[in-house]
Amino acid sequence: QVQLVESGGGLVQAGGSLRLSCASSERTFHTSHMGWFRQAPGKEREFVAAISWSTDSTYYADSVKGRFTISRDNAKNTVDLQMNSLKPEDTAVYYCARARPLGVVSITESARYDYWGQGTQVTVSS
Repeated sequence: QVQLVESGGGLVQAGGSLRLSCASSERTFHTSHMGWFRQAPGKEREFVAAISWSTDSTYYADSVKGRFTISRDNAKNTVDLQMNSLKPEDTAVYYCARARPLGVVSITESARYDYWGQGTQVTVSS
């Protein structure tokens, strides 16, 4: 069983920044791809960003590319999401997730992930 705990959400004005962090209990965290997703009220959960276990590869949704940066610290078992130039449409609950070790499903699809955090609220005011 893997536990993921997000932190860092809050209320920020448009144009501001927030940094989300996710702490993992997985002993082999350094071998897992990790991702961030978000879900706004009345909408489906959507992919935000992902990072490979080695940090060699990162992936971003078009809507956040150039504004958000995903990173990880395998020594601390954490994965972060730095969010800059925030917009009201970024308002959502943000979830950290662990990708299944093996799979043919794209890392940008939620079906690829088997463990999820409880989520942290991000609210961007206009």
